[in-house]
Amino acid sequence: MTKPHYQLFIDGQWREASDGQVMESRNPSTGAVWASFACASAEDVRDAVAAAKRALDDPAWRDLTQTARGKLLYRLADLVEANAETIGRVETTDSGKLAAETVMQTRYVGDYYRYYAGLADKIEGAVLPIDKPDMHVFTTREPIGVVAAIVPWNAQMFLTATKLGPALAAGCTVVLKASEIAPAPLFEFAKLIEQAGFPPGVVSVITGDAPNCAIPLTRHADVDRIAFTGGPETARHVVRNSAENFAVTSLELGGKSPILVFDDADLESAANGLIAGNFGASGQSCVAGTRGLVQRSVLPALASLIEDKARGIVVGDPLDAATHVGPLCTPDQVQRIAETLAAAREQGAIIRFGGAALERAGNYMAPTLVECTDPDTETLKVEMFGPVMSLLPFDTEDEAIAIANSTPYGLGSGVFTQNVARAHRVSKRIRAGICWVNTYRAVSPIAPFGGFNESGYGREAGIEAVLDYTRTKTTWINTSSAPMANPFVMR
Repeated sequence: MTKPHYQLFIDGQWREASDGQVMESRNPSTGAVWASFACASAEDVRDAVAAAKRALDDPAWRDLTQTARGKLLYRLADLVEANAETIGRVETTDSGKLAAETVMQTRYVGDYYRYYAGLADKIEGAVLPIDKPDMHVFTTREPIGVVAAIVPWNAQMFLTATKLGPALAAGCTVVLKASEIAPAPLFEFAKLIEQAGFPPGVVSVITGDAPNCAIPLTRHADVDRIAFTGGPETARHVVRNSAENFAVTSLELGGKSPILVFDDADLESAANGLIAGNFGASGQSCVAGTRGLVQRSVLPALASLIEDKARGIVVGDPLDAATHVGPLCTPDQVQRIAETLAAAREQGAIIRFGGAALERAGNYMAPTLVECTDPDTETLKVEMFGPVMSLLPFDTEDEAIAIANSTPYGLGSGVFTQNVARAHRVSKRIRAGICWVNTYRAVSPIAPFGGFNESGYGREAGIEAVLDYTRTKTTWINTSSAPMANPFVMR
């Protein structure tokens, strides 16, 4: 059987890399090569940015009304929904994420494009009540320009929509850089950009390594805005690169999210929240709730409940609808988790279940529960990116909040309590961009998404996101018929 090969999509054309570089993609569930893709060179990056720059001033895009831009996004939303099965299964084959999740997530992504389609003609300026006579002064919001949108492999259709939707609604043009790990679904998505009728150059889709692709893209003089999702270390390079072009930058980075369970919580709900936050997406989520902080009196009961539920978890082929936890995307993740668990054992942590890679083809890690006594245990500090849950006891509300905030990250958080006053009090004090109360991992195009501290800055989704892809222009019009006053006569 012929393996798929994906080309770069630049300026409305499919093409190989200018230097002929090709990379292979391995199926995480088997370890076998299943596809190949062109890997962009610095020349390809320059071509993509140049195409985006031209498209900004091309009447085919520049002169579209805001309503017409919205209609293109509505069309894209319909195409994404119609092709969710195909894109989802390609993403599963490429990254190992469960097909049940990738297909559902891709289908739901259509709502993000619809949300921003509806906002496209709601981007408004204002008339200012200026303190000068005979002056009509107003503001307008204009597209910020060329956007470099950089997304990781773990939730790429979702993380693309949170960048591409508002950028296109605002009238920007976009160079979308897919991760060189599992980029295939974004090349399938590029076909839909073409079908939807966006003019050439408005969206290009490329992938490649850091020296040849990511660095030339984020340093490029014609890039006006960078939207990056990834890890803090890479983000530091992105920020340094943006000093070359002064691009407005937003960062959605890693997390080490706490889930606080109080003694009055519904333990069934809390157990499900912890399982969703740690074993959902095989733990490969930036909002994974990997620090389970549990009031001491209910910790034994909650741990036993989680253990009982875990017996029913099916680890297997991500294309099989019966599977709950699939493989990790790369072998390196399995190795890093094994090393972190070994360090935790040396610190006195107890592995309640799991704790090892599975002896089978592919990158499989057993769902794991770690019971800790020390908040400095390695599994409570390192972003695991795998199906590993850690539980730590606390005694008082203040102690729980202090532990929750004792991290450089601040993306997600969770609180399980039936005390409404406590829910408000604790959620207010946790330093994180998102706090879920008696639920976990819920998202919506209407709700802003982003972090504090080393989890980044800027927000994706919600109304404010579309404004982040605009610049405000102020226009002054002298309405007097008299000549402008002599500038050397002060009155």
